[in-house]
Amino acid sequence: MDSLHIAAQEQRVYCLEMREERQERLTFIDKQLELLAQDYKLRIKQITEEVERQVSTAMAEEIRRLSVLVDEYQMDFHPSPVVLKVYKNELHRHIEEGLGRNMSDRCSTAITSSLQTMQQEMMDGLKPLLPASVRTQIDMLVPRQCFSLSYDLNCDKLCADFQEDIEFHFSLGWTMLVNRFLGPKNSRRALMGYNDQVQRPVPLTPANPSMPPLPQGSLTQEELMVSMVTGLASLTSRTSMGILVVGGVVWKAVGWRLIALSFGLYGLLYVYERLTWTTKAKERAFKRQFVEYASEKLQLVVSYTGSNCSHQVQQELSGTFAHLCQQVDVTRENLEQEIAAMNQKIEVLVSLQSKAKLLRNKGGWMDSELNMFMHQYLQPSR
Repeated sequence: MDSLHIAAQEQRVYCLEMREERQERLTFIDKQLELLAQDYKLRIKQITEEVERQVSTAMAEEIRRLSVLVDEYQMDFHPSPVVLKVYKNELHRHIEEGLGRNMSDRCSTAITSSLQTMQQEMMDGLKPLLPASVRTQIDMLVPRQCFSLSYDLNCDKLCADFQEDIEFHFSLGWTMLVNRFLGPKNSRRALMGYNDQVQRPVPLTPANPSMPPLPQGSLTQEELMVSMVTGLASLTSRTSMGILVVGGVVWKAVGWRLIALSFGLYGLLYVYERLTWTTKAKERAFKRQFVEYASEKLQLVVSYTGSNCSHQVQQELSGTFAHLCQQVDVTRENLEQEIAAMNQKIEVLVSLQSKAKLLRNKGGWMDSELNMFMHQYLQPSR
């Protein structure tokens, strides 16, 4: 019984030491995992912000170079609606592929390298938390797919509302001159004779009683210019008498030869521009208008594209960290199971040790009683 009691005591001490070692290991894993999680979350946030900035900057530069990409597009152009529809669809595909390729050349290599470096740092940081048998197999246990950034610009939907204007417009025509000086919006207002546009509605009660309402006749410089051109257009459209009067005054001032020469040059310029308004010129005008329209639309999605790419990187890094944490969780579960098994074994050893002690004491008592009996009754009388 003494040997059994001693063996149980030694085994119990060994189990207590092993349990304490595993508990310390479990506490270390929990604390280290918490520290690493905080550090990696901060690192992932910094990387994603850098990716968003890098992609947004690269896309803004590509938008400024959009005219070069559009000029590289080569396809037979014709002003008919059917051909234009096919031309637009293929141009959208060309822009989508070209921007994606240029963005990939600018950003993907650096972003992928940064992502792989971060993934390797996470694996190296979490390896000490895993058992030795798992560390050598960590590359196989954590899936690492070939990462590729996706730049979904959706040019076909983004530029679906584009309307080209490839009709002939004389550069010295009335419409083009007004458009050049006032801009497209104000020129339309002026040419249509939209007279009431410059009158500001004055509220009956001013918003601030201490300030008098603005007089109705106070106009901005732009509105005054539009009003003047509108009045001139209205004047020339009402009667031809004004033209005759002005023509007579000019005739008297400069003479008929200079007037004839001016009209001749004007006509020659018109004929020259009309003859040079070929299919190629229409294609150049189409591409110029498309570049202006697409640049404006693409500027609206720069921030969205940068956020989308940063989200892809965040998902990839978060997925890698989640897989590593799963392996750490398996290690924690194994340690918890071992600690529970040690607790059960310690309980059994304590019970066995208690019973062995009880039996040892009982055996000692019986041995003492037997010796007393032998001494009292079995000793020979003298």
